[in-house]
Amino acid sequence: MHAFLSLGRWFFPIPFVLFGLLHLMNAQMLADHAVPAFMPFKLAWAYISGIGLLAAGISMLIGKYDKLAATVLAIFLLLMVILVQAPGAMMGDAAAPTAMSNLLKDLSLAGASMLYALHYAKDRSVIG
Repeated sequence: MHAFLSLGRWFFPIPFVLFGLLHLMNAQMLADHAVPAFMPFKLAWAYISGIGLLAAGISMLIGKYDKLAATVLAIFLLLMVILVQAPGAMMGDAAAPTAMSNLLKDLSLAGASMLYALHYAKDRSVIG
């Protein structure tokens, strides 16, 4: 059972690497459709998000600065919940159910990032 559960150490960061790459490859589409209208420099936010997701995933995979990466990832995901998903979920239009699903997904991933940082992260050189 321990061997099976230890796979989570790899299953958790790999999607963030892929999400980061997808953000970078589809930055203009994300800027046009996912970044809220009230946020300036939409394309820059798409690239910054992609680089951050990619860096966090790689950091957790190699175990270097992984506690810092998981903590910053949790903050990023919570900001996405507040700035992007919550306004979309409250709009009441046809996209609201999708926004609510994304809100709950990001909230649970933020919690998982916090648990990773608290219980699993090995490199505590930056954040004790």
